[in-house]
Order: sequence, then C-alpha cells, then structure tokens
Amino acid sequence: MSDASPRAAYVHVPFCLHKCGYCDFTVLAGRDDLSTAYLDAIERELRTLERPRVVDTLFIGGGTPTHLSAAELDRLASLLREWLPLADGGEWSVEANPHDLPDAKLDALAAAGVTRVSLGVQSFDPAVLRTLEREHSPEQALDAAERVKKRFATASLDLIFGVPSQSVASWERTLDEAIAAGLPHVSAYGLTFEKGTAFWSRRLRGDLVESPDERQRTMQRLAMERLPAAGLPQYEISNFARPGHRCRHNETYWAGRPFYGFGPGAASLADGIRQTNHRSATTYIKRMLAGQSPVMESETLDRETQIRERFLLRLRTVEGLSLADFAADFGQTVDDARPGVVDTLAERGWVEIAARFLRLTPEGRFVGDAVVAELF
Repeated sequence: MSDASPRAAYVHVPFCLHKCGYCDFTVLAGRDDLSTAYLDAIERELRTLERPRVVDTLFIGGGTPTHLSAAELDRLASLLREWLPLADGGEWSVEANPHDLPDAKLDALAAAGVTRVSLGVQSFDPAVLRTLEREHSPEQALDAAERVKKRFATASLDLIFGVPSQSVASWERTLDEAIAAGLPHVSAYGLTFEKGTAFWSRRLRGDLVESPDERQRTMQRLAMERLPAAGLPQYEISNFARPGHRCRHNETYWAGRPFYGFGPGAASLADGIRQTNHRSATTYIKRMLAGQSPVMESETLDRETQIRERFLLRLRTVEGLSLADFAADFGQTVDDARPGVVDTLAERGWVEIAARFLRLTPEGRFVGDAVVAELF
C-alpha cells in the first residue's frame, strides 16, 4: 500500500483547570507555571519537521487548549502557521471549555485563522455536570455556543450519555438543548470507565454505579433518531453533522491516512510507522528542552495489524469499508481475509453489503465493538 506524506496534524495542549474523574487523556491541572516551557517544547518539536509542511486539517486538542491565555494562544497559533501552514480551504479545529471562554480568547482564535471550535459541553443537566465534575453551567454552555456561532465557519458540541444516575429524560432534554443551540455538529459519546481514572477507582469502591446497558442503548438510540431528524445525519458511530460540517480531521483517522502528532501523548502515523510521544507532560517537556526525542513508543504496522485497523476504523463510519479499496490495498477480498465471518455477522443483522461497501446496520452500531472483535 502507498503512504503519502501527512496532510493532517494534531497538537496536544495538556493544561486544564481540573482533571475530570472520567478523563484518560494527558492532562496537567494546576500547573499553569509550565505553560511557557510547554510552548518552548512544542516549538522545538515542530522544528524537527525541518521545513514547513502544508496540511489540510489541523486539530488542537487537550486538555483544554483554551485554558492558555490569549497571548499564549497567539504564540501557539503563530508557531503552527509557520510550521504547519493550512492549505486553502483547510479546517483548523480547537477544543474549548465553556467555563472559561471570554471573547478575547475567541477573538484571538478567529484572528489566527481557526475555522472550527469544539465545545466540551457534555450535558445541559446541572446534576449530570456535577457528576462529571464539569465547572460550567448549562447557561454558560449556551452562551458560549452562541458566541462561537458568530465567529467561526463551523462548530461542534460534545455530549456524554450513560453517566451514573443520568435518566433517559435528562438525556432527552440535553439532546433537545443541543439541537436548539443550532451548532452544525454534535458528538455523542457513551461514558467509559477507563482504568487508572478516578471514576474507575470510584466504581471499584461502589461510589459510582455504571448505567445499565439497556439504558445506555436507549440513550444511544435517541441520539441516532433525534439528531438526524433535526438535520444532523449520523456519519460515524458517535458523530452527527449537517452536510458540509463533518470533522474532516477525524475523517483522516477513520480513513487510515497518515498524520502528524505533536505534544505529550500525541501519536503520529507515516510510512506505516506509528509513534507515540511520552504521556507524561513533564517528561515530554524535559526531553524536548534537553534536545532528546519525545517518542515513547514506535511500532511498524505489519500487514495483519493494518487489516485489523481497516476494519476497526472504517466500520465506525456510516459509509463503511470499501470492498474494492480493501482488495486493491491487501490483494485479497474481505472474505479471503476473514472466511465466513461477514456472512455470520450479516445473519445476526449486524452488517450488510450495499453498493460494494461493508457497513454496520443501524442495529449493528449498538454492538460495534462486538462486530470488530469477531473481525479481529
């Protein structure tokens, strides 16, 4: 298979006011004193590119990128414009927290050339927000959404369902509020208890009780019904968007195309090699400022790994896996690679083949992990 130079880049900003109990990302809470050193480290890592690399999509995630001051955001944006210039018509996304999002920061992002803001709203129910340890109120989230709409070409709301003690009625109200907010993209993620997080420990102690599977399934079904009915068709298991407002950066991942990654915990993929930077933000900073490599892991993707990841990533999308592309890239059909498995999954009603694409059925989207496990 051919592997072109990356046309997408991710930059991780680890700073947060508080690390939420469910968060499994690389985060620095209460360490704003390291922001200058972090920006120095990012500059050094970007310089390893040796020359500017034009990208079609650029995504700044976290953490909370907008936890940086307006001046720090301006410095980061200047570095990215220098080393990762955006192609004409490109997409530049930034994650933001509704809690601390003054106009000055939004104006700084808009002036820098950012085209898309993703708001970590999670819920419009005050009780659910407290469980998730979020600092903002529903009113702050709605206000942030309104101000974002006025400044950027597109924007998204991130929501979480399956939160302990969250009722179906609460989730319905959150979906209604998200639709009323009028942003052209909504992400709806089921809460997961990741090992090593505070929520994982609290569940083990019995302080948190996981939402029953049937309730979570009902909530997912509501998202799959209500958001498309409101003009936001589903295009990936967790993502819904009006036409022309899909997250093009995430589509890079799902298509298995190469990408750059910068910052603590960031991954990159190029020439069939995946590299991941050290997850400790302080270790990442120390290594970069000492002139050392930030890479913690490096893996050459063998043929079988590439096949597995093709199934894993493409089946997350509504379009599914192109049978023609699979055969061209791997020199064998899907049935050759996984004899009889597709027929078995189709008999269960979980997958279908339409227009030469293998895809999950609407029912199969509820059991996507089980489908992928069988294909693995």
